[in-house]
Amino acid sequence: MAKMLNMMKQVRQARKMQKHLAAKTVEVSSNDGAVTVTARGDMSIKSIRIKPEALDPAACQKLERLLVSIVNGALDSSKKAAAADMAGLTGSLGDLSSMLGG
Repeated sequence: MAKMLNMMKQVRQARKMQKHLAAKTVEVSSNDGAVTVTARGDMSIKSIRIKPEALDPAACQKLERLLVSIVNGALDSSKKAAAADMAGLTGSLGDLSSMLGG
């Protein structure tokens, strides 16, 4: 019973950490500052900004939205692959991968 209570406590801590990570952001820019990517701590992309002078201004916003969508799709696929790998490790713990963002 103590093991189960400890595991439940760890799950609550993991969920709390996920919320904390989702609220954090980091920003990285290319050396020339033409492209800036803002990512959340939950490994999703918040935004991609491209300086208009780096390309045709008419295409800039469309390209930014497309890049966010594609990168988030890649990250989602990566999370799913990681969750599938974790499923083999967690086995008897149930669907722990869903609690970890899979």
